[in-house]
Amino acid sequence: MRRSASRAVRYPGPERATAVQALKAAGAAMLAWALAAFWIESPMALMAPWTALVLVDSTVYRSLRAGAQQLGVISIGTVWASVAMYLTHGSTLPAMAVSLPPLMLIAGYRRLGAHGVYGATTALFVIAYGAYQPWQVGHRLLETLIGALIGLSVNACVLPPVRLAGVRAGLHALAVECGDLLQGISDGLKHPWDPDQADAWEGAARRLHRSVQAVGRARHLAAESTRLNPGRRMRRGHRTPHPPPWLDRQWEDVVHHLTALTHTLSGIAARSHTLSPPTETFTHDYAALAHDLACLCADQAELIARHDEGGDEQQERAVASWKRYEQLLGKVHDQRDRAATAVSGGLLISIRQVLIALAPERAEG
Repeated sequence: MRRSASRAVRYPGPERATAVQALKAAGAAMLAWALAAFWIESPMALMAPWTALVLVDSTVYRSLRAGAQQLGVISIGTVWASVAMYLTHGSTLPAMAVSLPPLMLIAGYRRLGAHGVYGATTALFVIAYGAYQPWQVGHRLLETLIGALIGLSVNACVLPPVRLAGVRAGLHALAVECGDLLQGISDGLKHPWDPDQADAWEGAARRLHRSVQAVGRARHLAAESTRLNPGRRMRRGHRTPHPPPWLDRQWEDVVHHLTALTHTLSGIAARSHTLSPPTETFTHDYAALAHDLACLCADQAELIARHDEGGDEQQERAVASWKRYEQLLGKVHDQRDRAATAVSGGLLISIRQVLIALAPERAEG
């Protein structure tokens, strides 16, 4: 908590964005309660701060969409509960039996998301407080409208959230994780490896798919955060260029082929399907190639962080990696064991696909 608080104060980033949204939500709730309690003199003044608190969402577009959904759901819950109280002559349990089952069915509607349950909870407030007279129902709806307007206004006008840094941060983290996995494989292949170590590599490769999905979610959130958002124009001069979408596909390919590579290594370690291990010389050369690819991943991570397109040093490293691969390819046929040759060829196919994803220009040449 101390580290997160320190980062929120010292640097822009997700910690500061979370703190800003929390303060905005609290301020919106307090303002909504003050208006509902003192302006319209509501006897409960509960719906206004509750609605305002929920509607300070991660993007302005989500706040607008959630506001429409919540107004509709709360209105349905309020009216339905009031009718149930009239039909049951103000009896609490019978009114719950009449109103809660259908409202919970409505809450399960997929498009309402997390806001669907607010209809049932609003009905509980109306029934528990016995506030079902027409003027009381009107107060509930007016409070909800006040809370929605304040929540939307605060989120759209006070430091409106523009989520543009998540894609670059996610791609940088993914490049670093791929490099760490390749470096771990390189270090492990220099010594005899066991099934547990190979399974750990395979598990790490599978976990990389979560990072790929996180990048996709971040790109979706970044696109959504600019919709109907006045902060997009206010911060245009301070924005850095967005990473191109082809980078997402590039690292998705890297992760896919790393998963295949680690699966083959796991099968070799377990001797599954009579897989024969490659020669020691081939394994050591393969470890050196994995190290080169780890360095390529580190270069890519640095370029993503610096918003750069690369230079001569990165090109030279890519050319050297392809030369090492071609040399290793020439040594495959020197192995006497045909089964070992087949396994070596499978490993080379997987690492070649990773190399193509990281250095496609050299592959085309």
